[in-house]
Amino acid sequence: MEKENQIFGIRAIIEAINAKKEVDKVFIQKDAHGDLMNELMKTMKKNNINFSYVPVEKLNKLTHNNHQGAVATIAPISFHTLENLVESLLEKEKKPLLLILDQLSDARNFGAIIRTAECTGVDGIIIQKQGSAPVNGDTVKTSAGAVFNIPICKVDHIKDAVFYLQGSGIKTVAATEKTDNNIYDINFNEPVAIIMGSEDRGVNPSVLKIIDEKAKLPMFGTIESLNVSVACGAFLYEAVRQRM
Repeated sequence: MEKENQIFGIRAIIEAINAKKEVDKVFIQKDAHGDLMNELMKTMKKNNINFSYVPVEKLNKLTHNNHQGAVATIAPISFHTLENLVESLLEKEKKPLLLILDQLSDARNFGAIIRTAECTGVDGIIIQKQGSAPVNGDTVKTSAGAVFNIPICKVDHIKDAVFYLQGSGIKTVAATEKTDNNIYDINFNEPVAIIMGSEDRGVNPSVLKIIDEKAKLPMFGTIESLNVSVACGAFLYEAVRQRM
């Protein structure tokens, strides 16, 4: 983790959150407690800050300073609001191509997807505040800097984002093996948001219930799934092919 994108110490993190800094994720020591830690937990929950409990060894690896049981990452970018992004795209009278990442957790996968999204003309990426990979040094490096060129929106819940997009006339298509529909039978030449799931469980079942269409890639080998960044690339380039 780059030191300039890092905050350590409970009080410092509380102040950063209250100052509306782009606090991307907070790592909390598993057995940490006390009044100040309780204040930090309340502040994070009030502001819907992404956090996870980790062993003290993880924190010591992140920083050699006195972290007091808490280390935070500051995103190197500013996040966009979904409403403003969609409104601006619709005002341009173009067919938006959006990408929703349903709690993707690996920063390198995230970066690889951002790179492909930028190369394929994706208009914006939507992630959930809780449970998503942080935008950190690994993300920036793996994206080859593309993270600075594409709008990224954080939302409280993926389902709410899906409903908003549908209400704005944007079709939602989930990548999942739980369907008989082939990717090449889906119309991507219209306003569309492609939803990719997490590395371990795919798209959340509750999200699958509300999206407009499901699609899968044809598989011919003995391994039943692709890396999510590879699968995402296949979906995005099918959208490019149809839109050319």
